[in-house]
Amino acid sequence: MHLALLLPRIRLSPAAMPSTRSASASRLLVRADLNPVVREVKRESSVSFDISKPEATASVKRKRVKRELEVNGEHHKKQVRIVPDIEDFRYEKTKTLTSSSKATASLVKVVKKVRVSSVIKVGAPDNWEAVLGGIKSMRLSGGAPVDTKGCEKAGSLLPPKERRFAVLISTMMSSQTKDEVNHAAVERLSENGLLDPDAIVRTDQTTLANLIKPVGFYQRKAQFIKEASKICLERFGGDIPDSLNELLALRGVGPKMAHLVMSIAWKNTQGICVDTHVHRISNRLGWVFREGTKQKTMTPEQTRISLEKWLPKDEWEPINPLLVGFGQTICTPLRPKCDKCGINNLCPSAFKESSSPNPKQKKTRSP
Repeated sequence: MHLALLLPRIRLSPAAMPSTRSASASRLLVRADLNPVVREVKRESSVSFDISKPEATASVKRKRVKRELEVNGEHHKKQVRIVPDIEDFRYEKTKTLTSSSKATASLVKVVKKVRVSSVIKVGAPDNWEAVLGGIKSMRLSGGAPVDTKGCEKAGSLLPPKERRFAVLISTMMSSQTKDEVNHAAVERLSENGLLDPDAIVRTDQTTLANLIKPVGFYQRKAQFIKEASKICLERFGGDIPDSLNELLALRGVGPKMAHLVMSIAWKNTQGICVDTHVHRISNRLGWVFREGTKQKTMTPEQTRISLEKWLPKDEWEPINPLLVGFGQTICTPLRPKCDKCGINNLCPSAFKESSSPNPKQKKTRSP
């Protein structure tokens, strides 16, 4: 067959076609798929490459590293910025934006505000000095049970060594117990010569439990008191531990008790003694918050940590009897006497806890 008749029938395969094109022609193909609002700013000089190879296409995409957002209508170009880390939070001055571009910038500001809200600076509450001064004025009368029957009154007439032991025993019995009941138990121990570690070790646990009854959990506390007395004899020569960690090592002694003993017995205040009254009142006054939040503390230990971050250290020791007495007389757990409180104009919780009816009062049926 003649060669001229065969040529129309021959079709070239894709592999046989030329494999190179100019960079400008290829760029038109690539840009045709892009969104019309985005355009390339950085252009490269003409480069030949093989579009049949995926590596070449990836190479071209990597070269287009700088893009700008073109705003419809205004044709204003603004380079997208990265929101700074929270540790380096600040706004830098940028070029004046048009009315339409301000909407885009406002989105960035919203993100910044959300990130900042999770970080709360620790500082003294507003008007705390006025509040504290008002509470001190209300406590001048000294009519609260803690003023005459608190743990610091235990063994007040004894020599220093014996008094320290009496303070430890009184503190160990004080949890879940009213001051009046705890003080009476200390008096019974004193009358029976049991404010002495050697005498307690020689006394059986049942007798000891009956003497301190009706303090809360008296049987368990009798066991802990005997164990602590033995440790005081064997390791401290009949005295009590003089460090926070050694006090906390005694069974039945928690952070509140350890800080109280260190302050009263050793005159060495290392932390705030937070009991149920200090915990409750500090939250009512808005003085304490959980770490990194604006929520109330859940435990006395959280309250202690929060208070110690801003309360001056010279107030750490007196704050316990001050707030305990205030909580026993005015800022009571149930039905606080806000109408008689001298700081009700400064307290964020004033008059928010309504007085509940007397549970002992029976409802009468109408005839």
